[in-house]
Amino acid sequence: MYALGKHLLIDLRDCSTEVIKDLEQVKDALMQAAKAASATIVDVSFHEFSPFGISGMVVIAESHLSIHTWPEYGYAAVDIFTCGDLIKPEIAAAYLIERFRSKNPSVVEMKRGILSPFEKLPHKVSSMEEVKSFS
Repeated sequence: MYALGKHLLIDLRDCSTEVIKDLEQVKDALMQAAKAASATIVDVSFHEFSPFGISGMVVIAESHLSIHTWPEYGYAAVDIFTCGDLIKPEIAAAYLIERFRSKNPSVVEMKRGILSPFEKLPHKVSSMEEVKSFS
């Protein structure tokens, strides 16, 4: 079986409250995680809630990294979704586990867009001729 993407669902428990409540540290951590995995950053958007909590997304050419933090519980929920075979989301996950100092992380991997072994498609079409060949 071939999948179009890999999706890591990451629960980071017992994190450093000081780190996951700081907007700049959280934003930098996700951007650095994307870079560590050799992803291409396309856009970045983060929001800090009052009295606490941060939600954010790093859009990458290969899909995205997203986070929601609950500093009052020392918890962060992270999704890392990547397409193709070049990006290694496990590298980004390991980076975030260390950066947020999670003492109790959990990582669940899901394959997204599962195709039969005979349907492997390119992630980027380089010409209209290739598009027509799939029709």
